[in-house]
Amino acid sequence: MLFTSTAFLIFLPIVFVLYWFVFNKNIKYQNALLLISSYVFYGWWNWKFLGLLLLSTLIDYSFGFWVAEGSQKRRKLFLVLSILNNLLVLCIFKYYNFFIQEAQHFLDHAGWHVHPYLIKVVLPVGISFYTFHGMSYVIDIYRGNFKPVKSFIDYAVFVSFFPLLVAGPIERATHLLPQIQRPRVFQYEQAVQGMRLMLWGFFKKMVIANTLAPIVDDIFSNYTHYPGSVLVLGAIYFSFQIYGDFSGYTDIALGVAKLFGFELLTNFKFPYFSRDVAEFWRRWHISLSSWFRDYVYIPLGGSKAGKLKAIRNTFIIFLLSGFWHGANWTYIAWGGIHALGFIPLLLLGINRKHSQEIVAADRKFPAFRDLVSMTGTFIFVTLAWIFFRAETIGKAFEYLLAMRHGLFSRPTYTSFLFLYVIPFVLLDWNFRRHERDLNIAPRRYKYARYAFYTLLLYVCVAHSGNSSSFIYFQF
Repeated sequence: MLFTSTAFLIFLPIVFVLYWFVFNKNIKYQNALLLISSYVFYGWWNWKFLGLLLLSTLIDYSFGFWVAEGSQKRRKLFLVLSILNNLLVLCIFKYYNFFIQEAQHFLDHAGWHVHPYLIKVVLPVGISFYTFHGMSYVIDIYRGNFKPVKSFIDYAVFVSFFPLLVAGPIERATHLLPQIQRPRVFQYEQAVQGMRLMLWGFFKKMVIANTLAPIVDDIFSNYTHYPGSVLVLGAIYFSFQIYGDFSGYTDIALGVAKLFGFELLTNFKFPYFSRDVAEFWRRWHISLSSWFRDYVYIPLGGSKAGKLKAIRNTFIIFLLSGFWHGANWTYIAWGGIHALGFIPLLLLGINRKHSQEIVAADRKFPAFRDLVSMTGTFIFVTLAWIFFRAETIGKAFEYLLAMRHGLFSRPTYTSFLFLYVIPFVLLDWNFRRHERDLNIAPRRYKYARYAFYTLLLYVCVAHSGNSSSFIYFQF
């Protein structure tokens, strides 16, 4: 079920009314409703994969008890088995064909011609997200950060809570499960904040991402026929398409969760206002980058095991992050490019220079130095996105080389830059101090705020005919 579908607009108020007005006296009934609703939400897309989701949930629920008791050797054994089980699920459905085809190409070059069996099955939506939920749950129990949950329904809600089920954010048991286990009271301010987030998310997806999507598709599909000026616009438009698409989904997810009394992890903090690559990754897909940091980078020694190992560990998490996105060398190349941009900052000891502060936190406009840094970071990120978007690494390089020709010619599609991208950037800049408080004006200007929300709603409805799936559904 898509957030932008008519089915969801019917589904959400029904669940909301049942949750707060029928089952509001009993938290067990509320959680059971959330679980059933989540399975309906997921099964609406393809009910056949509900069995896989349920099986994965049952296995990690059981492993949670097994890694909590017994000798250290026994606990470690079950931890390894749990991780292998989740990785096996990912490998079968997401990476099996990739590895088999790469092995086939290698053997073909060696003179051995084989015809391997390939799996002809659609990638289950959200599999990369809910398997990471399960792994982090078991690892946190093994580390002593969390105790196994006795209620299967509570744990199943943690894994499959419908706002975050198919595209995140990737939650932690230590953060979400306590919210599931305690009674929840409807809070008007929280609900209003959630509605604002949902509206802003719908705007990002339906107006920005969906409008730019066909333009990006056309430019990337026909890059040999366009001058460099158009290719530059294509790369810029894809940067905002994927940002509007994924952060739009996250805003809707956070907003829907607030309607039910939950606070999900932050996943985006205005990443295109970052002043270096390190800051970008503290602001882009935060739940994924922090997951790899806590469960891969730090266990490998992080940056405290010497410069060489720090460089190794950096490459590992960026390449894994790229490969997490899909079974294609383009994603791995994209991760490697970001690693190359991050390592100089690590070696110079300035990778945490902008770890806390917000750019121009006390000013309306950025300082010239910050503006230059943000522009340079955005150019780097945008060029890297070309590898993410291209079908092959070869085509990505061809696209980059083609950008040199006709760079100063008059480009087509320029109007979209002024109609959509620039206003979007200005609005994002206005909201940059807090990703969840989207007040366009102070409280005393309530009519200006109402006019802004009405305008957003009107624009979303006007663009409702531009429909497409969320990009991160494929991951």
